[in-house]
Amino acid sequence: MYKSNDMRLCQFRFKLPEELIAQFPAPYRDDARLMVLHRKSGEVEHKKLSEMIQYFDEGDLFVFNDSKVFPARLWGRKEKTNALIEVFLLRELNHKTRYWDVLVEPARKIRIGNKLTFEEDAAIVAEVIDNTTSRGRTFRFLTDYDNEEFVPRLYALGTAPLPKYIRRPMDPRVQEQYEQVFHDLPVEEMDAERYQTIFADKVGAVAAPAAGLHFSKQLLKRMEIHGIETTFLTSHVSLGIFKEIDVEDLTKNKMESEQIILSEKMAEAVNKAHAKQRRVCAVGTEVMRAMEHVAGTNGQLKAYDGWTNKFIFPPYNFSVANSFFVNFYMPESSQLLMVASFAGYEETMRAYEIAIQEGYRFGDYGDAMLIVD
Repeated sequence: MYKSNDMRLCQFRFKLPEELIAQFPAPYRDDARLMVLHRKSGEVEHKKLSEMIQYFDEGDLFVFNDSKVFPARLWGRKEKTNALIEVFLLRELNHKTRYWDVLVEPARKIRIGNKLTFEEDAAIVAEVIDNTTSRGRTFRFLTDYDNEEFVPRLYALGTAPLPKYIRRPMDPRVQEQYEQVFHDLPVEEMDAERYQTIFADKVGAVAAPAAGLHFSKQLLKRMEIHGIETTFLTSHVSLGIFKEIDVEDLTKNKMESEQIILSEKMAEAVNKAHAKQRRVCAVGTEVMRAMEHVAGTNGQLKAYDGWTNKFIFPPYNFSVANSFFVNFYMPESSQLLMVASFAGYEETMRAYEIAIQEGYRFGDYGDAMLIVD
């Protein structure tokens, strides 16, 4: 038995059957299964997502992330050798000079001075001007497009930045599953729509705020009729959310920084809910992290526009949200550690054992978990 102040990464290791990693979303956003975990009693209930509303009352507040995913994954050809290179756009560094931070694969083939061309648009060329990490590079894009036209043209080259554990369509069984659910819709079009929340607004994320993918217009309308209130913050999810933790001592782990924006209106909504002792539900780990980064000692929020690299792992005392809506996450992931911090380590790992036994789907396109008192 580990003590709560001696948590190690190996405690969050478990065998996840590959067939439980969702390769496609449910046919409809609110079709997912829902596990409800009562963190005080440890009780687990199996519900439909549409039944979630019964756990909330009029005046309770849901906090969503309105970050919008951009099509960050694209493929270029190295000049002279014509080698195919995967490029993952991370962030724009300078709009006027068209400098971007990117990741490249295979990185060993890409050095300073190399140039990439793109078959879909010969008017865009990428030049490598710096090495940032083992896979990281700084690109300068060369083009005759003006500054306002360039970014849309660049995005037109890309596809939805699905996580690496979504592998398609190599397995015929996976392809058959897709065809049964989505019929003749091209998979790229399905991802472009479904790997984006319906309330996505502010462009900047390279991974979807996955917990928010479950919410349909119909579900949000039912919540409104029930008297449940909603508010939005912005947390531009970075690739750091998928980065493997490579240290056993969790106190030594470093998270990559993510930009977060909390408006005065959003902070006031949370503070008002607290004052009325209403339930505040954080939808997704990035929402929880952003609020905890900004929260004062009394759990009050204030407007904020900046960055956070906050890493939450057990034990941790949360001061803002008292309920948590999440997906089922990968073993040893930072998201799983945050869930265990909120729900309790033993309660979380037991719930995950049950989820595997019951065939819940894991990952960004998987099923959902609601954690309440």
